[in-house]
Parts: sequence; C-alpha cells; structure tokens
Amino acid sequence: MIQRQPLPKLSPIPIKDRASLAFVERGLIDVLDGTFVVVDEKGIRTHIPVGGICCIMLEPGSRISHAAVALAARVGTLLLWVGEAGVRLYGAGQPGGARSDRLLYQASLALENDARLKVARKMYELRFGRPCNPNHSIEQLRGIEGARVKTLYQQLAKRYGVRWDGRRYDPRNASAADETNRCLSSATACLYGVCEAAVLAAGYSPAIGFVHTGKPRSFVFDIADIFKFESVVPVAFQIAAKRPQDPEGDVRRACRDAFRQTKLLKKVIPTIEEILAAGGLPVPEAPEDALEPAFMEDEGIGDIGHRC
Repeated sequence: MIQRQPLPKLSPIPIKDRASLAFVERGLIDVLDGTFVVVDEKGIRTHIPVGGICCIMLEPGSRISHAAVALAARVGTLLLWVGEAGVRLYGAGQPGGARSDRLLYQASLALENDARLKVARKMYELRFGRPCNPNHSIEQLRGIEGARVKTLYQQLAKRYGVRWDGRRYDPRNASAADETNRCLSSATACLYGVCEAAVLAAGYSPAIGFVHTGKPRSFVFDIADIFKFESVVPVAFQIAAKRPQDPEGDVRRACRDAFRQTKLLKKVIPTIEEILAAGGLPVPEAPEDALEPAFMEDEGIGDIGHRC
C-alpha cells in the first residue's frame, strides 16, 4: 500500500525575495484553474505569479474578481487601484492590515514630541548621508532638504541633457506635464507602491508619518524619500533623455531593473525598523488575546509582520 506523504506547509515568499511590481492596464484578472491570470478581450490568458510579486497596480481598463482579490490577500500581495501611469491612488487592498502592537508603537512615536523629532532627524540623516545639526528644527531641515532636492534635479538634468523648468505636474491631468515630469511621476509611483507594500508587510500604518503628515500615505512618502534619489529619480531622467514613444512604460521597466540592481526590497523594512528605533521608545508586546499574524514561520526569521 502506497503511503501518501503530507504536502509541505505553504508559506508566503518574504518581501525581500519577491519581484517588485506588475502593472495591469487592460483585462479581467481572475483565478482560473487555480492560477492568477489576466484575460484580455480576445480571451488570451497571461499568468501572473502573484505570490512572487510585491505589489500589483491596477490601472484604468482593468477589472478584478473576488476570487483574485482573495488569492492576493492569502499570499500577501498588495493590490493598488491607480490612475493612468500610476499617478493617482484610488484604493488599496491591505492583506491583513497593520499589526496592533506595531501600530501602537508607530502611533506612540508620532504622538511623543521628542520621539517624533528623533525619528524625523534620523530620516533626514539617511537622506543627507551625514548627521544633522542638533540645533536645526524640523522646519529648517525641510528647508535644507528642499534646496538639496532642487540642486539634485538640476544636476541630473544637466548630466542627461534634459531641459528642466522645475517639478510641475497635475495629478488630475498627468499627460499635460512635460516628458521629464511625466517620467518622474511614473517613477515615483513605482517607488510608492513598493514602499507601501513594505510598510504593510512590517505591520505599520501608511498614514502615520513623521515628516509628511495629514495624508493616507504620509509614512510611505517618508520612507520613499530616503531611497528616491538613489533609485528612481536618475532612472526617470535617463529615460526622458531618450525621448521614448512610451515614456511611462519604459520608466516602469527601468524601475523594476533598478529595484533589483539596488536590492531595494531587502533594504526597505530594515530601514523602517532602524528609523523607528531612533525614537528611543520600547516596542510594545502584543496582548495575550491578540490574533496571530495571518502567516507564521516555524522559526523567527524573515521580515517582521504578517507577511513573513
């Protein structure tokens, strides 16, 4: 008699080991024959390895079934409903949401003035690549950062021979911007998607920021700004200099390559933990009656959060 061996326990792929992004512009996303697929108007299926992707951006013209949303949630893949070229965010599917202990920790840091200042200073130190002047206020650091960003944009424009009249774009009419600004908008949208997926994977809230405040993705913007000029901004200028027929598409593909080359997904969650630890507050323990994370590992390794 043949004894059947039990199937190995399935566990989601850690964020750091996944591909970064996938965009779906037109088609129906569904689960057919147990797989996550996009079906176009001709009935042609394109398989998407949903469990190996960090974030899937759903653009105008895409539809998704309940079964596909449920599968994405089970494997811990973030779904974002976005506008053309990913410039506007309309909705987000949060697989599991923030963990209560991590959310309380983040909120405590944001509500304690001294802790919040320490966290914000740590963010600026990582952006500047050097310690901040302890006598500078957050407002002064914002001013220094603004001047630094303006200079970096000008330097990149000069390096790639691109005309640059400043960062100008209208989220309600992204196509009205010049080509360089369109490339930048598309590139930063890619980075925001990856950073939001990492924030959620680590169990935190995208809304509770320290430098940015008052927006649903304030913490996402905080984290993305740390990596922006070492990853996607140079890519945007490089693509704009080539004057491509499809600038947004070329930028997305180049950003995926840049994320892989810079190993961005392996850096984001450790950077989040490093930043929050600068606040000096202890991480609260989860209450005894708290629900366990949706996905557990037998050993305490991998990324913090329900998508370990």
